[in-house]
This record gives sequence, C-alpha cells and structure tokens, in this order.
Amino acid sequence: MTVLIAITILLAAVVASSMVARIAGGVAPLPLVQIAVGVAIGASVDLHIALDPELFLLLFIAPLLFLDGWRVPRESLFEEKWTISALAFGLVAFTVAGAGLFLHWLIPAMPLAVGFALAAVLSPTDAVAVSAIAARAPIPRRLLHLLEGEALLNDATGLVCFRFAIAAALTGTFQLGAATIAFVWLIVCGVLVGVGVTLLANAAKDWTASRFGEESGSHILISLLIPFAAYVLATHLGGSGILAAVAAGITMNYEERSGVAQPITRIRRAAVWDAVQFAANGVIFVLLGDQLPAIVAGAQRVVGDTGHRHAGWLILLALSIYGVLFILRALWVLISLHLTRRRHAATDALDWRAVAVMSLSGVRGALTLSGVMALPLALNDGSPFPARDLAILLAAGVIIVSLLAANLGIPLLVKGASVQAEPAHDEAEGGARLAAALAAMNAVETSLREAEPADEDAELYLRAGAEVVSIYRQRVETRQQVGGLPDVARKLGRIERRLQLIALRAERQEFYRLARSGKLTDEQAALLVREVDLLESRFAVA
Repeated sequence: MTVLIAITILLAAVVASSMVARIAGGVAPLPLVQIAVGVAIGASVDLHIALDPELFLLLFIAPLLFLDGWRVPRESLFEEKWTISALAFGLVAFTVAGAGLFLHWLIPAMPLAVGFALAAVLSPTDAVAVSAIAARAPIPRRLLHLLEGEALLNDATGLVCFRFAIAAALTGTFQLGAATIAFVWLIVCGVLVGVGVTLLANAAKDWTASRFGEESGSHILISLLIPFAAYVLATHLGGSGILAAVAAGITMNYEERSGVAQPITRIRRAAVWDAVQFAANGVIFVLLGDQLPAIVAGAQRVVGDTGHRHAGWLILLALSIYGVLFILRALWVLISLHLTRRRHAATDALDWRAVAVMSLSGVRGALTLSGVMALPLALNDGSPFPARDLAILLAAGVIIVSLLAANLGIPLLVKGASVQAEPAHDEAEGGARLAAALAAMNAVETSLREAEPADEDAELYLRAGAEVVSIYRQRVETRQQVGGLPDVARKLGRIERRLQLIALRAERQEFYRLARSGKLTDEQAALLVREVDLLESRFAVA
C-alpha cells in the first residue's frame, strides 16, 4: 500500500473518530475512541507503517511542542515559576528514579536502562487532555495554570531524560561526568537554536512584509517550518531538538505580541495550526490502535519470560505502574503546593481535593505515545531492542488508565464547586477594554480633524467618523457606569455578545438568501459572508 493511501486512511480515521466521540456525547475521551478506530483499521487493512524513531519525533513532537510553547499563557509561567519548576523538573527526576527502579523490579526481563527510559517517557503530562476535561469540570484557574506550565516544560525535560536512558541502553554504559556535560550542551544549544531560528525567520518575514506587502500564505508556511528547522538544526549541532522546538514556540509567543502580522493572517494561521494539532494528536493514537495487536503479541512473549503467561497480567502491570506514578505525583504535588500555600492562602487554600485534582491531572497522552514509539528497533550490535513491544504496550495501558481515571475522577472531585473569577484579572480586562475604546476614539477624532476640507468626500467622511465615534463613546460610557461592578459588567458583556451573534447570523442568512435568489453574485456573497464570519469569530471567543 502506498504512503499516500496510508496517510489518507489515517486522516480519515481521525475525522471519523471525532464524529463518533461527538455522537457518543463525550462518554469516552477522544484518544480512546481513536485507539479503538485504529484497532478496527488494523483488523481490516494492513497499513505496513514503520516510522524511523527520529522521523517520528520530528514529525509529531516538534510541531506539538512548538505549538504548546506558542500558546502557553506567559503570565502563568512567571507567576507560578517556582511551583511549575518543581513539577516540571523535580517531579520528572523523582518519577524517572522511582518508577524506573520499580519497573526493573517488577519486570526483571526489562533492563534497568529501558525501565528508566519508559519512566522518562511516562513523566510528561498532556495539557490537551486535561483541557478537554476542564471544559466539563470547574477546575480552579491557578491549578489550570500550573498544569499548563508543567505540561510545556516537563515534555522537554522528560524526553531529554528519555534520550539519555536510550543512549545508556544502546551502549550499555553511563558516565555521569560526560552525561552532565552533554546535558548542559543539549540545553544551551537547543534553547539558543530555537530562539535564533525564530527571531531570524520573523525578522526576515517582517522586513519583507514592510517593504513588499504581506502574503498570508507564505507567513503561515513560515510558522509551520520554524519548529522543523529548529529541531533539525539543533540535532545537527548536537543539541536537543525537543528543547529547540519549545524555545522556538515561547519566542514565537513574544514575537506575536509585536502585532506586526495582519489580522487575516493571524486568523488563518490559527485555523491551520488547530488543524495540525488535531491531526497530529489523532494520527498518533490511531497508529497505536493499528499496531496494538502486534504490540500485544510481542509484549506477551516478553512477559512469558518472567513466568506469567496469562494476558490479564499485562492489565495488572499497567494498573500497577499507573498506581506508582499516581503515588509519586501525589507526594510531590503535596510538597510543592504546601511550600507555596502561603502566597495563595487568601484565594486558593491547600486541601485534599486540590492535591487529588492535581494528581489525577497527570494524564499521559500523545507526547508519551509518540516518544515511546520512537524506541529503537535494535541495539548497536544489531540485536532486537529489549522489551520494546512490552514498553510500548505498558505506555499505552498507562495512557488509557490515566485518561479514564481523570475523566471519571476529576468531575466528581470538583462537583458542586464553582470557579471564582479573579478580581485582579477582571479589573485588568475591564481596564484594557476601556483604554482600547478611548484610544480608538482618539484615533478617529484625530483623523477627522486632519481631514482635508477641500476633499469632495469630506462631509461623508465626517458623518461616518461621527457614527464610529458614537459607537465607541457608548461603549466607554457603559464601561464606566459598571466599572465598579464586575458581576454586572460580565453579565452585560454576555448579553451584548449574544445579541451581536443573533444579529450577525441573521445578516449571513440574508446574504445567502440574496445569493440564492440571484441578487448577489457568488463573489459578492463570499466577500460579505467572510466579513460577518470574522466579526462572529471575534464575539464567539470574547
């Protein structure tokens, strides 16, 4: 089967699994549905897909980490830097050491280095999966910030540890001094390359756009190429391509704040990256389902070497590993939140539910799966990589168990709770809206004063300007009236958005009706509908 047909089948499976998950009403997490669809495909079609480990990391991990770094809230990284660092670095080391030793003890057929590698790849958490759960459960904002920051940084640190463990498994030796030097170089080189590639690409793009105009398609393509270029260059120089992708994403976050890109470019680029994220995450899980039968067969052979022949032993292994990971995470979370409790005592007191939610939120997902599937097929001497199929199967089992535990446990823990809005956050947002409206009024009024009286369109220009100013003046007056009442301001905003959406949708339906009756050409209708779509997207996400 050609590669093109295989890719088409995988992407179609991602779309089909999304439809099935929506029809089921969110009863099962989307990744589980994708795995089930992959199993069905594997039972009916032989895709014969065997990706090179480095290619797998490049194709899936680089863009996903880049996007995580790009979209992570910058404020949460700085406000919770110490707690996030403790979770992203300390917890990873704690997990690798504790779970690695446990795996080697539990499964003697799995070498210690492979146990550490599996523990390292199980340490990163999946922010996408937690966000999906948070959409249905009122998780406090501070905990969400912690989970987002942790998921970004522990992806990189966990996979760097994974790389060292694999190197030890391939060579059979581990030298602490050389490893420390290599680790420092991996970090420094990866970060510098990621920052440098992003700054250079954006400088070239902005220089060209300022002199010759902006073309949305090329700008979107540049953003797609940045994570791959950073990963490849960092790897070529001996640095960490993983950290390069993360650093490139964070740098892109800062670059985006310059506001140089045109609005239409930002809208189209966000849509493209949403599709990339959806497809990459989905394909990983569908691939797992497709290869699951062969992985189970290989894992049973490895487990058979330990004297356990029953298939239920594999399920018990996955549950045991998840239990150890949960205990390690709960202990570390308890310590981390206790140390930072005083700073948040007024708004986020430490209780057992906070620890339980943070512990259950350690969901493993696409990055764990893509990392473990990148295990080498053979050692340096050509012999098969020890316990590879078992490691992949156990990682898949832990992913499934963690998804089920979080999907069932978190809503129960936060049931009846309400996420209180942060006064400082609401005040800052309200102040920003007021300042923006005043700036808009000043800009329009200045333009009106500078209009040439001799211009034949001056009267129309003044009339139109007065209408625009009146809109902003009404917005300013409304904001000032409810400025001290954040609850009223939020309710007013929700009502305004709902009415705006009703009006915009009515406009769009009328444009379509006029197009169907022949009173508008297709080109005219497309232009008018696009304007309404852009306005509706603004109010829909406000």
